[in-house]
Amino acid sequence: MSHVLDRPIWSALATRHQAFAQGDSLAKRYLSSIVPFAATAAHDVESQQALSRLIPPLESTILVQADAIVLPAELSAISTACLVQMTAEQPLPIVSDEGVQRLTRNDAADMLALASVTKPGPFTAEALSLGDFWGVKIDGRLAAMAGERMKQPGYAELSGVCSHPDFRGRGLGRLLSLFVANQIMARGEVPYLHAYATNAAAIRLYESIGFRLRSTMNMAVVQHAA
Repeated sequence: MSHVLDRPIWSALATRHQAFAQGDSLAKRYLSSIVPFAATAAHDVESQQALSRLIPPLESTILVQADAIVLPAELSAISTACLVQMTAEQPLPIVSDEGVQRLTRNDAADMLALASVTKPGPFTAEALSLGDFWGVKIDGRLAAMAGERMKQPGYAELSGVCSHPDFRGRGLGRLLSLFVANQIMARGEVPYLHAYATNAAAIRLYESIGFRLRSTMNMAVVQHAA
């Protein structure tokens, strides 16, 4: 039996994030202004064709799932990657730091600027609508941030973890990862995350704070074939 996180985008859009979903019972996507993610319900031809109809001609969309990604002839992958999906099933160390503060839409410009420098993954100002974000500011600058993205029954994704190069080496990524993960656990949910399988430093960090590998994942950035 498949796990709810094997197809995390579909599971989120079909349940806790259905308010952000476009599409039908065959294929769904987030609004690209929120996050450029899409998924199909299954690998059958009808679902693949529904996905093709759902993606605008000039937009690219990201697919993430445990099994192999199958595309209809109308779509092509412009890049692919292997990810690791990690979960924290056991209690994590509790952290407390007065410098950690909830970020709001007033911080959106600083968050976008930080994401543009550090490239933690797809990030938009509207990502704040998916879950809480927290950050640390130093000398009036947003030095680091982390937050929540996709949500499924019993699970919430830790995402957007990044520290500005000027402030690295201070443990801010570790601090905020633990802080957000504990916020998720306090609601009775399991935190999980994705990282590139080649990002050994990030994987070591997450393992050091209690995350463990659940599954390898396939990712593809797709668009309509020329």
